[in-house]
Amino acid sequence: MHKIPVTVVTGFLGSGKTTLVRHLLKNNQGRRIAVLVNEFGEVGIDGELLRSCQVCDAEDASNPSVNIVELANGCLCCTVQEEFLPTMQELLQRRGEIDCILIETSGLALPKPLVQAFRWPEIRTGATVDGVITVVDGVALAQGQMVGDLEALEAQRQADDSLDHETPLEELFEDQLACADLVLLTKTDGMAEESRDRVQQWLQQQAPAGVKVVPCHHGQIDPQVLLGFNAAVEDHLAQRPSHHDHEEDHDHDDDINSVYLELNQTFEPKALVERLQALGHQQDIYRIKGFVAVPHKAMRLVLQGVGQRFDHFYDRPWQPTEPRQTRLVFIGHSLDGDALAQALQS
Repeated sequence: MHKIPVTVVTGFLGSGKTTLVRHLLKNNQGRRIAVLVNEFGEVGIDGELLRSCQVCDAEDASNPSVNIVELANGCLCCTVQEEFLPTMQELLQRRGEIDCILIETSGLALPKPLVQAFRWPEIRTGATVDGVITVVDGVALAQGQMVGDLEALEAQRQADDSLDHETPLEELFEDQLACADLVLLTKTDGMAEESRDRVQQWLQQQAPAGVKVVPCHHGQIDPQVLLGFNAAVEDHLAQRPSHHDHEEDHDHDDDINSVYLELNQTFEPKALVERLQALGHQQDIYRIKGFVAVPHKAMRLVLQGVGQRFDHFYDRPWQPTEPRQTRLVFIGHSLDGDALAQALQS
């Protein structure tokens, strides 16, 4: 049988990967898509968002023990975490039912080691990496977040092509760009035209030759743009340099951690956002995401934040047997979970 084409969606925390995948699932144009979500946090917040995106079978989605969830549109959704190989093997046994696979990486994952896994004998006979899509938050980049000030960074690079003191996050960003077949610039609707053009031009200079930078609003992009690169990326990794090519193994920065809080408490959205913004000044928080119980509301609130920017919306009613808890995942640098919990409960 033919090899299943696999599209890897990578990008930094809060860049819009899940929004992109949700849109693709809802507009699959008849494709039977399997989605693998690799979550860094202790709970699969992004995985649960995908399963509640109104294309899922409610009965299957309500069972958290199911690793591969059947979606109502003929697609599949998998929460992978540490079980990538067995999950891929299970999907390959069903490859007659699958047209393509999407892998949404963790925001802290290097794309190249994941692609290298497709050289494993257990996988390479049944699947191939069709392309790597790197998603970039345009608003964050314009504000110099994650990679520092753009103009200062560019001047520094021109002065010294072999920098020795780059932060791990800068290296990760560069590795994600270097591995890309396409770069999606998201949230451009929140940017001034001049700022958007400057960021897009800078990204185009950083991306590999021939790789396009495409603006994308709320993940809404034609699937034909994302799928069908036929790149066989695993066979051409030498053309995609990484900061970690000469390392036997790569581990995440040990100081980057996640904290999961489960609170039997309700919060008003505006007051909670203000409290979380204050916490962002006290601790080095990269990303906050989760579900919030709001007083006197029958609906569950989804909350996601990067830096001082927060988005929230009500996604569905609380289930009768579901505890109305506030569950949040914080990802950042040397986070103190006790201090976070105390600040929220005070």
